[in-house]
Amino acid sequence: MSWGQPRSLQARQLLGASLGLVAFLALAGYALDRAFIDTAESNLRQRLRSYALAYAAKGDFARSGDFIPPYEMPDPRFDMPGSGLYAELVLPSGHWGSPSAQGPLLPEGGMLEAGTEHFEGPLPITEINGKQGQAYRYGYGLIGGADQGSDAEFRYTIYILEDTTSLGRQVAVFRKALWRYLGSAGLILLLLQAVVLRWSLRPLRRVIDELKRVQRGLASRMSERHPRELEPLTESINAFIESERENLDRQRNTLADLAHSLKTPLAVLRARLDDNVPDGELRTDVDEQLRRMNDLVSYQLARAASGGHALFAAPIAIEPHAEEIVRGLEKVYAGKGVLCEFEIAEGVQFHGEPGDLQELLGNLLENAFKWARSRVLLTVRPGESTPNRRPGLLLAVDDDGPGIRDDKVALILQRGVRGDERVQGHGIGLAIVQDLVRGYRGTLDVRASEELGGARFEVQLPPGL
Repeated sequence: MSWGQPRSLQARQLLGASLGLVAFLALAGYALDRAFIDTAESNLRQRLRSYALAYAAKGDFARSGDFIPPYEMPDPRFDMPGSGLYAELVLPSGHWGSPSAQGPLLPEGGMLEAGTEHFEGPLPITEINGKQGQAYRYGYGLIGGADQGSDAEFRYTIYILEDTTSLGRQVAVFRKALWRYLGSAGLILLLLQAVVLRWSLRPLRRVIDELKRVQRGLASRMSERHPRELEPLTESINAFIESERENLDRQRNTLADLAHSLKTPLAVLRARLDDNVPDGELRTDVDEQLRRMNDLVSYQLARAASGGHALFAAPIAIEPHAEEIVRGLEKVYAGKGVLCEFEIAEGVQFHGEPGDLQELLGNLLENAFKWARSRVLLTVRPGESTPNRRPGLLLAVDDDGPGIRDDKVALILQRGVRGDERVQGHGIGLAIVQDLVRGYRGTLDVRASEELGGARFEVQLPPGL
């Protein structure tokens, strides 16, 4: 058992979904945070640009080239030393700074080309109280002069700086609200997720409850009203239950048949002993009845062994088993010179017990060899197909013998009845085939062979789970 892993399916799904939800909310929060910061910086840039344009429009230059600031500042903070909003001009003959820029140590800016705009930050500054801070800076390159003459024109650059205090407060307020709302939404979604998960797993819990009722003997099988995703599971469980019950019934019937069959030989022996017959005659009777009982026991054991099959048996290749059986039959019927042909589809397999496949092929092929004149044909191909299930199986054996009349088909399938009393056999081979086919919920069809002209024994097994 691995530690740290929840054993409950609902806990696993809830944990996985919760981790995914937390990761999503974290990524969404980060994306919204970055989007807000980018928007705030863009708004700050536009505001600083408007201040720069206001200085350019309302400011003037003296004949000496000194800058004359506007009578009214674009923002009152430009008149307050250390207010956090600063204006500076880089002139060919020097430098000008707003009253607010007197005291703080601001980063120096160079001369920009006319018409060039430059926004950067946050840059390190030293505030008026000596503390270290940061500020964003917008620079705009312009051309000015004392009069309209081209000889007096010169380049200058306006820099507007604002510390990060205001932007930081906006970001802090936004982040507090963002994570509060995202956290609340996350809790609500987690609760909703738990409710939806519990509702979606209700059919699975119902299956578990039904299975417990079956285990306790309170129900005979699983119900059939289940979601499509669970139908293969419940069908498999019902098929397994039915298979086990059929096997149990078959074993009980076999024991009952065996007991009933042995009653008569035992009664004969008891009667002969009570009659005080001579030893020689008694020995003969005992030998005969013992031989009969041995045959009965062997037959019933063989029937019990071949009657059941594992519901989820591994697939078995058919062709190797067929070749092995045919090689043995060719030796037994060497005098007839019968030729057996195969038409086996590639990849087709038998899902069941190897003994059942041997019994099925052996009885059908032996019957065909017994009655054929010269040819036997074994055909194997996939049968009926159903979605989400493995395909069925069609297995047919044709011969070129005398064939079987329609009115005798039911007769030859009866246990102990032979098609011709002159032919050696016990008359149980085809009955065993029929029992096997029924055990696999298939059908056995006997009719005239269109290819070889004799009889055709066709077995069709349904699609499996």
